[in-house]
Amino acid sequence: MQALFNIINIPFAYVLRFISDICGGNFAAAVFIFTVFINLIFIPLTIKSQKSSVQQMRIKPKLDALKEKCGDDKQKYSMEMQELYQKEGVSMGGGCLPMIFRLIVMMSIYWLIMAPLTYLMDVDANTIKEAAAALKELGINVVEGRSELQIIGAVNQGKIAFPEIAEAIKEIDFNFFGIDLTATPKFSINIFADFNRTWIMPLLAFAAQMLSSVMSSIMQKKQNPEAPSMMGMMLTMPLMSLFIGFGFPCGVTFYWACSSLIGGIIQILVQQFYGPHKLLSKERVKELAKQCDFETTQINKFGTIDE
Repeated sequence: MQALFNIINIPFAYVLRFISDICGGNFAAAVFIFTVFINLIFIPLTIKSQKSSVQQMRIKPKLDALKEKCGDDKQKYSMEMQELYQKEGVSMGGGCLPMIFRLIVMMSIYWLIMAPLTYLMDVDANTIKEAAAALKELGINVVEGRSELQIIGAVNQGKIAFPEIAEAIKEIDFNFFGIDLTATPKFSINIFADFNRTWIMPLLAFAAQMLSSVMSSIMQKKQNPEAPSMMGMMLTMPLMSLFIGFGFPCGVTFYWACSSLIGGIIQILVQQFYGPHKLLSKERVKELAKQCDFETTQINKFGTIDE
């Protein structure tokens, strides 16, 4: 899987490292700026997805009529539905494409953060293997996919000595207000006695996702007061971010927090200018204009409207 993502991992790594160098090696600042950059690139895809959703809304009455006409004949309904989509120029999967791209980018960011020695510091693969072997000799359980973060932690703590890795680590600062972004928070029921700074990152991801969900819900209600309540979904996503955040390194959780907050703000701006009702109104105006043109043509030709 990682080898497959290298197609985009390597170019993204160059961009992230370039931003990191501009920010004086500050990894958190680089991730934040990179997230802004990625979300700005995705704006056209977000607009495209919005327009696709509106097209689905526009032809919904026709789809409902088809469903009533075909009854239980699912095969006939499927064929006529495809014909309708083709006739109306609506893409059946147009709204899914941006989501797929976002998922691919998210996975790429995951690998960049999980394997910084490979992607961001250009440390030789054999050196990384030797360092992982050294950890095993110390009796440390080396987790596949997280070994590079474990190596960075061990080198910083002086448990293993690898000059090449130590020099590479100096070029990038993984500290975020005292939080080691390479560390993975471990939850404990005894929250007062066992609390540590790494817990802040899952809480930050939860807060960012919650804020984004609330803003999105308010915007949706403002544009469509009759829309059903999304309270369940609004709570589910932040809680998932909180739960998953305790199983991933703080750097990954920090990216989720940045992505939720920045993506939410951009989504609200897109909704403001490309809201469903605005786009739907434009589509209906176009349909009315076409109908008027047709009727005008009929009158000019035959002196009456052809029913």
